[in-house]
Amino acid sequence: MSSTTPPFPDRIELSGEGLVLRDWTESDLAAMPDLFDHPDIAYWTPIASPFDAEAARARLDRARRLRAEGTAVVLAITVDGGAPLGEAMLRRAPEGTELGYAVGPAHRGQALAARAVRVMAAHAFEELGVDQVILELEAENAPSVAVAVASGFHLLDVPLIEGEEKGRPYVLQTWGLTRPS
Repeated sequence: MSSTTPPFPDRIELSGEGLVLRDWTESDLAAMPDLFDHPDIAYWTPIASPFDAEAARARLDRARRLRAEGTAVVLAITVDGGAPLGEAMLRRAPEGTELGYAVGPAHRGQALAARAVRVMAAHAFEELGVDQVILELEAENAPSVAVAVASGFHLLDVPLIEGEEKGRPYVLQTWGLTRPS
């Protein structure tokens, strides 16, 4: 974070699209393995696998550290501020303001990810003043590509991002959404 980048607030709660995105809390630790210990999440995301109670504690601590550093905000996706159904992330990165998400397998098929992405994008535009938000996705990850399309993102003409995570090579496309005029 540069000295000109404002810090994130200590608490954030965003509402919209029938969702409440809120801070993760200690009381969410028990629910996190059911959300994140799944082959799809292990394959497509950098989230720890297997995802157990220790991984949940590490994820909560990391989310708090990233917030304090001004790097990222990681929020639980809920419908009413209660039980977490997944998470949404907003990260300040050199390549832009990146959004990310993961939805627990039992909660898929409700457009939670697309709705959460739109809420996070609106926050980035309105509260952080960014002009564009991005998603970095593998083209083969059809559900995430569908989220990008449903959220109004378009594929950007920028170089692909190649890397390796958990011993698996990946190639990411960058999708963008520009601030509404």
